[in-house]
Amino acid sequence: MPSNVQGGKAFGLLKEQQRQKLEEINKEYLEDEKYRDEDDLAEKLEGFKNKYAEFDLNDQGEIDLMGLKRMMEKLGVPKTHLELKKMIVEVTAGSSSNTINYRDFVKMMLGKRSAVLKLVLVFEDKANGSPCKPSGPPPKRDIASLP
Repeated sequence: MPSNVQGGKAFGLLKEQQRQKLEEINKEYLEDEKYRDEDDLAEKLEGFKNKYAEFDLNDQGEIDLMGLKRMMEKLGVPKTHLELKKMIVEVTAGSSSNTINYRDFVKMMLGKRSAVLKLVLVFEDKANGSPCKPSGPPPKRDIASLP
């Protein structure tokens, strides 16, 4: 990173570098034989990349305990620290003590195992996909239609 930038510019460059790293990992998955039969793989990977980048709070390319806590709270499913640690162990298959890297995240989301985090994220995507509230202005009503 150039040393003559500071503040927002440096943060923007850092985020761009991280997005490029995630994009490189996505390319690996697109070329992998195991995932050839996955429907809309490129679209799914793009969604995973955006969701992952949103909760990478420490900007180190990993979701840590606090990032996961924030994710769960934002999704309306707050968890205790012990539950969060169990989720991390479940996603990383015990390989990491307190962070989820992007490869583990994608493996979890594309894998057949149903981790708690995967279920919450899939449920949240389905909830956001079908708006419960009609959009736009309310329909015109006359006095006769009022209760």
